[in-house]
Amino acid sequence: MPTLGIGQGLGPKHRAGTLAIMARLPFGSGAGQGSAGGATSGGGATSQPRQVTVGQLATMIDRALKDALPTGLRVVGEVGQFRERTHWYFDLKDADAVVSCAMWQSAARKAGFTPRTGQQVVATGRVEFYPPQGRTQFIVDRLEPVGVGALELAYRKLLEELKALGWFESERKRQLPMFPKKVAIVTSRSAAALQDVLDTVAKRCPGLPLALVDVRVQGDGAAEQVARAIRAIGERHEQLGVDVILVTRGGGSMEDLWAFNERVVAEAIVASPIPVVAAIGHETDTTIAELVADLRCATPTQAAMRIAPDADALRRQLASLGGRLGGIVRRQVTLDAERLRGASRHAAFSDPMRLVDERREDLEIAIKDVRSAISRRIDALERRLEQADRTLHRHRPDAEYARREVQLHDAAVRLRAVMHERVRRVEIDPAARALASAMRQVLLARSAEVEASARGLDLVGPQNVLKRGYSMTLRADGTILRTATDARAGETIRTRLVDGTVASVVGASGSDGVRLREVAPASPRPPRSRGQSPVVSKDQLDLFGSGW
Repeated sequence: MPTLGIGQGLGPKHRAGTLAIMARLPFGSGAGQGSAGGATSGGGATSQPRQVTVGQLATMIDRALKDALPTGLRVVGEVGQFRERTHWYFDLKDADAVVSCAMWQSAARKAGFTPRTGQQVVATGRVEFYPPQGRTQFIVDRLEPVGVGALELAYRKLLEELKALGWFESERKRQLPMFPKKVAIVTSRSAAALQDVLDTVAKRCPGLPLALVDVRVQGDGAAEQVARAIRAIGERHEQLGVDVILVTRGGGSMEDLWAFNERVVAEAIVASPIPVVAAIGHETDTTIAELVADLRCATPTQAAMRIAPDADALRRQLASLGGRLGGIVRRQVTLDAERLRGASRHAAFSDPMRLVDERREDLEIAIKDVRSAISRRIDALERRLEQADRTLHRHRPDAEYARREVQLHDAAVRLRAVMHERVRRVEIDPAARALASAMRQVLLARSAEVEASARGLDLVGPQNVLKRGYSMTLRADGTILRTATDARAGETIRTRLVDGTVASVVGASGSDGVRLREVAPASPRPPRSRGQSPVVSKDQLDLFGSGW
């Protein structure tokens, strides 16, 4: 097949000029001889052709193409050798010729489809000459398929795009309410589908409120009006009390129904916060709006039947439920009456005092158990108290003080004996005097410690209590007499006061209690000064006589 040449498609005037230029080019010896455009001088000699560069020739060709051809050509042909890179490159051919074509990326994105080899298309564009490669190409600005309408192509493209987004999936779609509060109908006031919906709803459920949103359903601006109406209802559905939207219109051609194939309508339906029912055209018509809607119905009548509940069926169902509920209530009343009669025969109603007597016996047993437990607890606490008292008596300050005094006296005696023995054996010299001095210091230190211990015992001892006016009565064996009833007749007891001890003999008890007979008081103990040691005397310190 011949390829588009330089002069192909040019007019006679431009073709002749182009041929004349080619005749004058120096393509070899004798190239200009016999050419149609050769000129002769008056002397009969042939003139030399004008010499040009390759760039000048390319410029002439490009200018000739632009001057001779219009900027917009529509070419019908078959796609051949299609190559898709960043841009599209392919041939456009028929039975007579082949034209090399190029379609830039910006134009290819707007095509709406990808051509395939052998497909008939209509290409709109311009012819351009590309000097770097010496190639003439048809630059395609718009490409349309032949045999498939543009609307059908756009429909298929949007269908694939929305399917990839998951807008057609059943998991995304919502259930219609069983008893809708109000239905908003988005359609034209003059549409035949509106009357079908109104008649169906009036027959099935006359009490269902309907709200009409009048919009254009075909032509320019129809898709925007439908989408705007759906969005407005969704935004104010709580205020309006609407919980279902019905988008509908009658049948028509694909061009008539195209408003419901626009992406803006599909986006509004998907974004609606309440369910959307779509019934567009006849049963064979399928629009994008119906595919993305929560429920698709073949006709407006079917949509009204799916939305509006059947009042007659509801009445029959209500009557059936009422009968079942009445039977359940009657059975429950009969059962409760039997239970009431059985309860009335119980001893709590027939002989209530019997239950009171049984509970009284249980209460008396419980009271005895509590009293016994309290008594056992008191006995245990008293035993613990007596044991603590005996322990305190064994560790009373007076006894501890007397025990320490005896121990110190014994130690002093032993020490005096040892020291006297040492003195008899060792000559008195300075070393002995140093030892005696050291011993004196040790004894003084120990005496100070004993005095400190005595002061501590005085602080916690009973002597301080006696100074506040209290007294303490002891038996002959040194135990404390705690109560008057513990005293035995004829027993000698000693009453210890702050300044001494008074001895008494217990007389016979009369009606007024124990009588005492006073015995001569014991000599009072001389008080000790605070600075005087209660244990170590001066004699005990002077172990070796006054010479020390």
